Amino acid sequence: MRGKLIFVFTCLFILLIPSTIASKSVVDLEIEESLSNSDLGVLAGALSPNGESVLLVGLDGYAREISALQADDRSKDVELNTGRTVSLIDVSWHPRGQAALIAGEKGVALRYETSNHGVTLVNGTGEIIGRDLSSVEWRQAGDYAYFGAEDGGIWKFAEGIGFVALDNSKNSSITGISCHRNIDVCVMSTLDDGLAVIGPTHNISWLSGTSTDTWIDVDCAEPILKECVAFGTGLRTRIISIDSIDSTKSSAGSSVQYTTLEGDFTKVSRGHDSTSLIILAPFSTVRQYPVTDEAYVHISSEDVSQWDAIISGRSISFAWENSFNDGFIITSFGNVISFSPITEDVSESLVVVIIGYVVVISVPGVVLGLIYMNSKTLQRKYAQLRGFGKKSKK
Repeated sequence: MRGKLIFVFTCLFILLIPSTIASKSVVDLEIEESLSNSDLGVLAGALSPNGESVLLVGLDGYAREISALQADDRSKDVELNTGRTVSLIDVSWHPRGQAALIAGEKGVALRYETSNHGVTLVNGTGEIIGRDLSSVEWRQAGDYAYFGAEDGGIWKFAEGIGFVALDNSKNSSITGISCHRNIDVCVMSTLDDGLAVIGPTHNISWLSGTSTDTWIDVDCAEPILKECVAFGTGLRTRIISIDSIDSTKSSAGSSVQYTTLEGDFTKVSRGHDSTSLIILAPFSTVRQYPVTDEAYVHISSEDVSQWDAIISGRSISFAWENSFNDGFIITSFGNVISFSPITEDVSESLVVVIIGYVVVISVPGVVLGLIYMNSKTLQRKYAQLRGFGKKSKK
């Protein structure tokens, strides 16, 4: 009897196994009017706190503010005069959205004001002159920002005090800084020295066991969780658990590898509803859900190559969403690409619904049939009910 039950439940398990999720795009792409007819060399972007503007930066001092909601409308652009010829690498909006900080090569640190669209050199840059800055991020309180450099240096910044170098920095390039939205704690990623947590008092705590991977970015997307996620080469991720009482006790979980994806991670943009949009090369994106620690293909590189061979060969510099699966992508060249949810074919949807109902109806029937076939008692009861076991009367 035990063997029969195992057989029944094995069949039930096989019937209930979910289908493998196909690695197909979940959005349609459309090329909009580009920012320029020539290659701009856009390197980074940031969405304003109110979700209305995007600030882009790039090679040769390039900076421009565009509409987040109508990124295809060039009449809404504001091209900014930075007065610099060096590359501008990263940008971060102040939490109140009235200004933004820009980090660049040769110690260039700029402040952008939305009130007059002016770009000026921030206070105290003598401390960082000649250092190639690679990252900048305001912490949620808006009292300090952190600047990271390619040589591993890390500074706290406030307009009143300028730049103050933090102790316990290392020598590897800072590739990303992300600050939690409910805790005054930030995390940072490096190429060779692993991951670190910057505590409320600006103390740096390096996370053990993380220096074996090459980390390219980090994101604290979900404000409810006391966690951030680091993204590394080789399609690897790690959850960083933040100790809100004592940041030095924060830790990193085991490394997880997304083996079914193609290409490699290059950077991360913030997605809608506290998700992360992981950007890959070749041209593709993956949505990561911090709460469930799951990831799904958002834009497939194979689909992009079939859609437009030229665009598929370019890199994504920044992506954002105005609603779920509805937003824009900016390439390094300056292409503006909109994406929106794929419209399902009605007939295909109907087939899926019909199949769903068939499964719902058939699975219980198959299970009951299997149980009946393997139960002498049920077969005997059924025979008695139908009168098969009675002798015929003459």
